[in-house]
Amino acid sequence: MNTLVVRPARVRTAGVRQQILLTAQQRLMILMLLFMAAFFLVSARLLTFALFDTASGHRSASTAFVPARADIVDRNGVPLARTIDGYSIRVVPSKLLNDPQYLATELHRIFPDMPREELLAKLTGPRATYIRRRALPDQVAAVNAIGDIGFDFPREKERLYPQLTLAAHVLGFINADGEGVTGVEGAFENRLTDKATRAEPLTLSIDARVQGVLESELGSAVTNLEAIGGAGIILDVHTGEVLAMTSLPTYNPNKLVGGNMAARRNAVTYNLYELGSTFKPLTIGAAIDNGVVTSMAKRYDATKPLAIAGFRIRDSHMMNRWLNVPETLIHSSNIVTAQIGDQLGREKMEELFRSLEFDGRPHIELKERAFPLWPRDWGRVTTMTTSYGHGIAVTPLHLASAYAALVNGGIWRPATLLKLGDKAPPEGRRVFKASTSARMRQLLRLIVSDGTGRNADAPGFRVGGKTGSAEKPGAGGYRRHSLVSTFSAAFPMDNPRYVVLVMIDEPKGNAFSSGQRTAGYTAAPVVKQVVMRAGPMLGVFPDESRDVDVSELTPLLWKNGKED
Repeated sequence: MNTLVVRPARVRTAGVRQQILLTAQQRLMILMLLFMAAFFLVSARLLTFALFDTASGHRSASTAFVPARADIVDRNGVPLARTIDGYSIRVVPSKLLNDPQYLATELHRIFPDMPREELLAKLTGPRATYIRRRALPDQVAAVNAIGDIGFDFPREKERLYPQLTLAAHVLGFINADGEGVTGVEGAFENRLTDKATRAEPLTLSIDARVQGVLESELGSAVTNLEAIGGAGIILDVHTGEVLAMTSLPTYNPNKLVGGNMAARRNAVTYNLYELGSTFKPLTIGAAIDNGVVTSMAKRYDATKPLAIAGFRIRDSHMMNRWLNVPETLIHSSNIVTAQIGDQLGREKMEELFRSLEFDGRPHIELKERAFPLWPRDWGRVTTMTTSYGHGIAVTPLHLASAYAALVNGGIWRPATLLKLGDKAPPEGRRVFKASTSARMRQLLRLIVSDGTGRNADAPGFRVGGKTGSAEKPGAGGYRRHSLVSTFSAAFPMDNPRYVVLVMIDEPKGNAFSSGQRTAGYTAAPVVKQVVMRAGPMLGVFPDESRDVDVSELTPLLWKNGKED
């Protein structure tokens, strides 16, 4: 027989129930007090911060998004250089788990541009080293997928040039420590890194669209003409602002290649050239200013080479007749220009070049600026040869600034890479009379409409300019088969706004140039294409109903065996 034991039900009296309820209420009150105390502390802290830490709070807010290095933008706000957070790939050899030979093979698949032996050396080296700085996301992912703890991926501030090679020589680059080395990066190091200024981008005078046009046209010409390089610049004649500047060969500042130092030289500001016949308009302008040339109709003997101190000055294409000043420039006569230079004299010739700053480094913000090759002896022969651009070597920027003064009314101003915006341009100084500048605009237009610059005649843009084809000096004299071909131009010549200078270094006479190496067939066509494409971008549109009035000069030109 089983016995069932039943636990009696707990009987709660009214007093017990009241005690439990009271305890619960007390606990609830304690929780509420704790919550209120916490709320009070937080509120007090926020109030204190608001009242006593306002200034520091504002400083934190203002610097929270300030880049470590200011962006660089073109005149329209297009980014040319900016600082980003990038990945790097690093290896710590002591932590590697896999065989270095295996890892070297895997890394070479990810980085085919790096020799396997170089990668293996990094993997077996004594200390941590970088496999790749500024690595692409897919490269980081691929190395991470190898699964070795010896690799790490530090985040670092990286300087990115989103337009790749565009304006590379203008922008320059920074070193591994983030310091500017060349170009704008080097010239404006303080402005780009100072806490007070780096929040705002540095705005350049460069127009990325126009820069692209100049690089495209000059690059095609250098390639097609099998030249060793080239240089080009577009300059505002009234402000000195540089709208475009290019040097070839070029480089990608995102990926610097060791041993490619020649490509990093800015030919516009750092290379020196005897720029030949492009100097002739400068000599003629000085001769007009100084009363040496008083009539456009006066003729000079160009029937034979000019003998002087044992030398013979010749024309590349002998006209075998007497030439006046317009014809001298149209046919690019060394013989007549030398005679005019001789009449101008050493003192005035030297004064001309000094007034155009040919005796010092070119004026621009960049550090890469070459000192011209100034003649040691300013004798009679030097005065005559420098009149047509031989015996003195300057940079293309020197010449571009000189042409701006020649056509803008006679005022020389320094070039600048900064957008002026609402700022007034530098006052400058007068180097040619306004009347002389007006006459030179007529003569430069004639050279394009009737002379050696015909291939630069962009319809409706009223281009004027001068060709220059100079032999390069070498050991024992000038090298006849190595030319520097230059065309220095301005447009529109009835109201000049921009100088366009194109120089091609050692072009080959091939089918592309009809077998010719001279500037009229090599550099002048580039100027034409650049003006036609970039002119509308710069606010200059073709208008064939307008032109420079040269009616008083055209009757002086010899046509069909007689004066027109």
